[in-house]
Amino acid sequence: MNDVLILLVIGLLAGFISGGVGIGGGIVIVPALMFFLGYSQHQASGTTLAMMVAPIGLISAWNYYKSGYVEIKSSLIILSAFFLGSYFGSLLAVNLPAKTLQKIFGILLFAVSLKYIFGK
Repeated sequence: MNDVLILLVIGLLAGFISGGVGIGGGIVIVPALMFFLGYSQHQASGTTLAMMVAPIGLISAWNYYKSGYVEIKSSLIILSAFFLGSYFGSLLAVNLPAKTLQKIFGILLFAVSLKYIFGK
């Protein structure tokens, strides 16, 4: 149950950030699955692709799935929360000044890059 809650939070936050600043969910979901749930890079990438399969990556998700790197249940949970998060993130974003959104986007990218560069 704890993992389901983490997956829902990841989906909600990724949707919120994506809807708010227009980034792809993968930049949030892949690192979150690795850092908070211990997924390998392959599992995180495969699971995220499966979550976004219809609009984005059917063939690449299939390759990850065939190699055993897709957590189907996790993908579906994140998808449902991402849907809600993107709605609320976009509601907030349309009411923020462009400069504020640019700063939020830059801070997010910087924070993720630091974690990748200096993290375990």
